Amino acid sequence: MNLTPDSKVLIQGITQPLGSYYAARMKAYGTNVVAGVSVRNGGYQLPEIPVFDLVEQACQHTGPVDTTIIFVEPYRALDAALEAIDAGIPQIVLFTGGIPPLDVVRLIRKAEATKTLILGPGSSGIIMPGKVLLGTHESEFYTPGSVGLIAHAGILTYEVALALSQAGLGQSIGVNLGNEAIVGSSFRQWLEILARDESTQAIVLVDQSGGSSEEASAEFIANVIDKPVITYFAGNYIPVDKQIGNADSIIAAQLSGSVTKTTTVQHKVAAFKQARVPVAQSPSEIPKLVKKALKGASFLTDNFS
Repeated sequence: MNLTPDSKVLIQGITQPLGSYYAARMKAYGTNVVAGVSVRNGGYQLPEIPVFDLVEQACQHTGPVDTTIIFVEPYRALDAALEAIDAGIPQIVLFTGGIPPLDVVRLIRKAEATKTLILGPGSSGIIMPGKVLLGTHESEFYTPGSVGLIAHAGILTYEVALALSQAGLGQSIGVNLGNEAIVGSSFRQWLEILARDESTQAIVLVDQSGGSSEEASAEFIANVIDKPVITYFAGNYIPVDKQIGNADSIIAAQLSGSVTKTTTVQHKVAAFKQARVPVAQSPSEIPKLVKKALKGASFLTDNFS
C-alpha cells in the first residue's frame, strides 16, 4: 500500500446518492478526489470533481490514479473493478456489498494476477486520521496516532477506534476488510503492510464469528511480526450454536446441522492465546492491553538496544 494525502483518488458510481454524498465528505476531509466515473453521465460536474463515462477517460484526464472507491450496484461491481484494474489502478475499495460470490472469486483471481490490493466487498475503506479518508469511515471517532486498526467487523470498528481515542491512543490507520464472507484482502496481508509502516507502533485486530482463515494469522503474528498485536473477537459470549455471522454460514449450518468448530469465536480465541497473542475480552479492554504491550516493547528496546 502506498497512500499519502497527495494520492489521486477516483470514485466509480459517483452520481449514485451514496457516491456523491461520500465524495463530498472525502473531499472536505482533504482527500485528493480527482475525478468520478458514472456511465452515461460523462460531462456532469460535481463541485471541483469532473465526471467521466469510463475509468480510462478519467485516467487520461488526471494521470495515473492511486485508488478507486466503487459505489455501483452489486451486479455492476465486477465490471467496474475489472475496468479499474485494466486502467492500472493498484488499489480498489469495494463499498458495494451483496456482490455475487462467483463475481468476487473471479475478481480476487484477477487481482492476484495483477497484484491489485482489494478491500471489500462491503468495506468502509481506509482512514489515516487527519490525513486521508478513503470510503465511509466516521472520522469523528478517530484521532492521529501510532496504533494501526484492522477490522473485519463493520460498525464495531468505530467503537474500538473511539475507545482507543478516549484512552489517548491515536491511530496511524484504520482499515476495514469488508463484512462479506469472501473479501479481497486478509488480516495477514495487512499485518505485513503495517509491520513495514514506520508510523505504526502497535496493531489491533478486530474480528467476528464466521470463517476460519484468520486463525492462520495467529502463528504468523507470533513468528513474524515484531510489533505488539492485540486482538478482539466479537461474540465471545454467544453460545456456539448461535454463532452464525452471515448468509454463507447460515446455509452451511442448515446443510450440516450445526456450526462447525472452526467457525466459533471461542476456537479463534484459543488459537491466538496458544500463539501468545493477547486477546481482549471486550472493546473497553483493548486500550489497556495496547498500553501494556507498548510499555513492554519500550522496555525491551531500552534494555537491548
